[in-house]
Amino acid sequence: MDKKNALRAGAVAAGSTLMMLLMTSPALAVVRDDGDDPGPGLSVGETVGLFVVTPIALFAIIAGLVMVLDKSRKQAPQG
Repeated sequence: MDKKNALRAGAVAAGSTLMMLLMTSPALAVVRDDGDDPGPGLSVGETVGLFVVTPIALFAIIAGLVMVLDKSRKQAPQG
């Protein structure tokens, strides 16, 4: 009985996923919408800076501020 339930659950999951994929419309990125005014594309350097360097820098700044402003390290040892 356990295999039958697993098979039924897999069939339902596969069927619902297939229906969702079939019902979604494609992006149609080639067709422009009314009022669409894209700007110039990003260069490789700008893309790497925006999506790689900037998040790493923000992480480093936030982690540094947390370490510097951590109050638990400033307490003197009891004893």
